[in-house]
Amino acid sequence: MEPVTLTSERLLLRIVGPHDTDAVYDAVQDPDIQRWTTIPSPYLPEHATAFTEQLVPDGWVDCSMFTFGVFLPISGELAGMLAITMRSLGVGEIGFWATKEHRGNGYITEAALTASRWAFTQLAIDRVEWRAEVGNTGSRAVAERAGFTIEGTLRSGINNKGVRRDCWIGSLLPSDLGLPSTAPYLPTPRQS
Repeated sequence: MEPVTLTSERLLLRIVGPHDTDAVYDAVQDPDIQRWTTIPSPYLPEHATAFTEQLVPDGWVDCSMFTFGVFLPISGELAGMLAITMRSLGVGEIGFWATKEHRGNGYITEAALTASRWAFTQLAIDRVEWRAEVGNTGSRAVAERAGFTIEGTLRSGINNKGVRRDCWIGSLLPSDLGLPSTAPYLPTPRQS
């Protein structure tokens, strides 16, 4: 698939490339990003180069991962990164991080909603999952503000740098955004 560019009220979501390598490298030097995400730590210049020049474009080509840099359109500053990785038929998993200087502005919540809407309408996804290591309250706050339903805790649900850790899991469905699903959804009846 050819990469797409998405816009929201305050953001530009676009593929990152070689011209963004330095900005990605600089942002990911933040210890919080290295702690709470599964990116390599320490994060070296060659990691940023492989990300912008190989991992991101390859994900779009083989439709396995749709990665967007989250940019402020006027200044062109990188505010964060977001990806939807295909996990199974009709299911994508969203992951994101925000640059230290742009946290707390709602940018990643806005980007998550924009990308999820796109995935529901253009990729035939019927469920976007979110996972974060237990304790990553910033990521959980973004997911909750974006309308994800927190479904529980998965024991040993994430491998972060060779260590199995518990993670929270949540989901967003097309119906949560007032959109139709590609497949019918039959929720479990509520027990009295």
